[in-house]
Amino acid sequence: MKQGSSPTIIRVLDQATVNKIAAGEVVERPASLVKELVENSIDAGADSVRIEIIASKNEITSIRITDDGCGMVPEDALLAFTPHATSKITEIRDLDTIRTLGFRGEALASIAAVARVTLITRPRDDELAAGTRIVIAGGEILENSAIGAPGGTTVLVEDLFYNTPARKKFQKSRATELAHIIGMLEGIILAHPTIAFRLTYNGTEQVVTGRNATRLDTIARIYGAATARDLVPVSTTAPLVAIAGHISRPSLSRKDRDRIILSINGRYVSSPAITNAIKEGYGTLLPKDRFPVAFLSLDIDTALVDVNVHPTKKLVRISREPEIAGAVRDAIKKTLAGHDLIPDIRPTTAPQPIVADAPAAMAALSRSFPYQFPETKPPVVSEPTHSGVTDSDRRLRHTELAPAGPAPAATLPPLRVIGEFGGIYILATNASGELLIIDQHAAHERILYELAGQQDGSGKRVQELIAPVILHRTPRESAVLAELLPALRNEGFQIEEFGKDTFLVRTVPIVLGKLEDTSLLEDIISDLVSTDRGERVDNRERITRIVACRGAIKAGTVCTPEQCQRVADQLRFTKNPFTCPHGRPTIIRFTREQLDGMFKRS
Repeated sequence: MKQGSSPTIIRVLDQATVNKIAAGEVVERPASLVKELVENSIDAGADSVRIEIIASKNEITSIRITDDGCGMVPEDALLAFTPHATSKITEIRDLDTIRTLGFRGEALASIAAVARVTLITRPRDDELAAGTRIVIAGGEILENSAIGAPGGTTVLVEDLFYNTPARKKFQKSRATELAHIIGMLEGIILAHPTIAFRLTYNGTEQVVTGRNATRLDTIARIYGAATARDLVPVSTTAPLVAIAGHISRPSLSRKDRDRIILSINGRYVSSPAITNAIKEGYGTLLPKDRFPVAFLSLDIDTALVDVNVHPTKKLVRISREPEIAGAVRDAIKKTLAGHDLIPDIRPTTAPQPIVADAPAAMAALSRSFPYQFPETKPPVVSEPTHSGVTDSDRRLRHTELAPAGPAPAATLPPLRVIGEFGGIYILATNASGELLIIDQHAAHERILYELAGQQDGSGKRVQELIAPVILHRTPRESAVLAELLPALRNEGFQIEEFGKDTFLVRTVPIVLGKLEDTSLLEDIISDLVSTDRGERVDNRERITRIVACRGAIKAGTVCTPEQCQRVADQLRFTKNPFTCPHGRPTIIRFTREQLDGMFKRS
C-alpha cells in the first residue's frame, strides 16, 4: 500500500470539545469554580468580594461572585472567555516570578463550557465608561451588550454541568457542596485577611470578614474567639523563607490535620512536607495521634515555587523543600520555647452528668448485663481504690448486647481471659487450648456497633443530659451538621440549632456510656462533619460506625481482668465477632501446634 493512502485517524479537536475537556479538570465541583472566580477577584485588586449561593432542595442552582476590583473594558471582557487568554503572564519566563493566583487563562472559558455564565463588568477607575454584559452558555455567546454597571465585576453561574450529565450526577448533597465551598474559602480568606469577604447561602450569611482585619481577627471570626485565645504568634525570617502567622498552644490540638491552614506567597496551598514540619516542631508537646492548630503564611522566592503542577494549583512543588521545611520546624520550636504554655484557666462548661434511663446498669460493671452467661461465672468487680471512675469503666457500662429477652446464640466458644498486653490486646484461651489475642478497641467497637443497630428510630435508648452541651462549629461544619440533624435524631442524638454556628445537644445514645468528658462528643461531631472520607454509606450507617468507634475503649487503656473478661464474653454474642465495623480483625488465633512450630518443639 502506498504511503499516505490510508485515512488519517488522528484529529485536531474543535475548541468547544477542548474547553469541555479542560472544564473537567478546572471545574470539578461548585467549590472549584468559586475558587477560580474569587482568585480572579483578588488578582483584580478587589477590596471586597461577595459570594452568593442559591440552592434548591437538592442542589446548588446558582453562584454569583461580585467584586470591586479593577473591572474590564468591553474588548477584554470578551477576550476573557477565550482559552489561554490572560493578563497575568506574557511569556514562559514569567512563570518563575508569578505572584498572581491565576495565570493560565482557563477559568472563564472552562466554566462557560459547562454552564450558563453572565458577566457584568466596568472599569473601576473610569466613571464615564459604560459597563459590559456578556452571556455565554455551553461556550456559545448569547449576548454581548453595553449596560450601566458599578465599577468591578460580577459573574453569575447558573445551570452548572447542564450539558455534562455524568459530572452533574456525581455532585454531592447541597450541604456537602456548601461545606466544600466554605472550607476552600476559609483558606483563601486567611491568606488575604485585608480583603472583606461575605458569603451568603439562600440569603443567610455564612462567613463575613472585615476589610483590613488582622489575621488573628479573621481567625476569631471564622473559628471562634476561644480558638484565637489559644494561639501564639509566629514571625521568623530564615534565609529561604519568611514565616508569619499563629500556632496553637499544646493545650489546643485536634485528631486530624484539618486545622493546619497554609498559604505560600498569598496562595492557599497543601504541602505535606510543611504540614509534617509543623507537627514535628511540637516534638513531645503533643501526643503522636494529635495535631496542632496552625495558620501560617510563607513568603518564598517565586523561583523556588512551581505552582503549575496541578489543575487546581493547590498542590505546589517547592525547590529546596527540606531546607524550607526545616526552617518551619525550627520556627515552631523556637516560638513554643519562648511562650508560657501553661493553659489559661477560664470559666468553661463543666463535664455534664447524665440522667440515665437505666440506673441499675450505671451502678457497676457487674450489673451491666441483663442475663448470665451459662459458660462462665459473672466476675466480681472490686471497688477501685481511687476516687472517680476510670475511662474503661465509663465506656463499658452500657455495653449491653441484647438488653432484653433471652440470651442470643453465641458465635464463639467460651473464652477465658488470662491476661492483657500493652493496654491494647486481651489474651485468652478456649476449651481447645488455643491462644486467642483480642484487639480490645476493635472488639468493643464491634459490640457497640451491633448494640446501636438493635433499635431503630424512636426506639433508641438515649441518655438525657442534665445540662445541654453547647457546640460551636465553623461555618463549613455547621452546614453539614444542619443537614444531618434528622439522621442524628433517629440515632439518639437530640441536637438543635442554637444561633449562628451553634448547636445544643440534649441527648446522646446510651451506648456511649456515662459521658463525663464532652470531648468525646466533640470528636463524634467532628467525624460526622468531615466531608472527605470517601465513604459510600448512608447516614445511619455512618453515624453508627462513628459512635461505635468513638465510644469504644481506646488502645492504651489498661482494663482490669474483669473488664477484659466482659469484652471477651460480649464479643462471643455478636453476629460478626471477627472484624470491627471497618473491617479490621478483632481476634486472631494460635493453635498449640503453631506455637510449638514457632519454638521448634517436636
